[in-house]
Amino acid sequence: MHILLPPSEKKATEGDGPPLDLASLSFPGLTPTRRRVLAALAKASRGADAAEVLGLPPGQADEALARNKALRKAPTLPAARLYTGVLYDNLDLADLDAEAAARQIIVFSGLWGALRLTDRVPPYRLSMGVSLPPGGGLAASWRPAMRKALRLDDDLVVDMRSGPYAAVWKAPGPAVSVRVFRERLVGGVPKRTVVSHMAKATRGRVAHDLIKAGAAPRTPEELVKAVAGLGHTVELNGANLDVILHD
Repeated sequence: MHILLPPSEKKATEGDGPPLDLASLSFPGLTPTRRRVLAALAKASRGADAAEVLGLPPGQADEALARNKALRKAPTLPAARLYTGVLYDNLDLADLDAEAAARQIIVFSGLWGALRLTDRVPPYRLSMGVSLPPGGGLAASWRPAMRKALRLDDDLVVDMRSGPYAAVWKAPGPAVSVRVFRERLVGGVPKRTVVSHMAKATRGRVAHDLIKAGAAPRTPEELVKAVAGLGHTVELNGANLDVILHD
């Protein structure tokens, strides 16, 4: 089983290891694209319209651009410590077996394509939704390389990525996308609505629970049984695993 995660906008601010070594990162087939995107980001971050091109809020632009300009020389840290925020808080990597988590989790990124938790990279700021000159949209830039570089055999893929990251790579084998709904009784009739903030927390908890339990489902049906057995209310709807929250 592989669990696919988005990155987080919230990240650690400093690394403590050696500078970036692209050759050391997982999925070496992505190295040429990583090199191109890295160069394009450094150039864009020096432009007069950098904040606008990268979609950076005014209060965060200066710090983010300073990091982007220093990516080649900045200290690195493992992806396991780089990404923070709601999903990663609930994933609670410190409570998991590090080898199991590194083996099963893949984090998608606008700058690096895809990372294992042990990969060391510097703090950066680049969303997959950005159109980065001269290559244009990042998703389109990454898609051909990702198709060739990501070979996950026939293992079940549990996809917890958000839309822009999910568009970059589609699993060729068995896969389910995790959706989160809240169910309430309205006039005695159960009604479901999509949730956003709590969806991140729920995905993080589900991923944590699966790895903590050592679950190894090979089919969507086995995944439903595993997640339900861990105390979550779930349904399999086509290619989606729906997690239901109740008030």
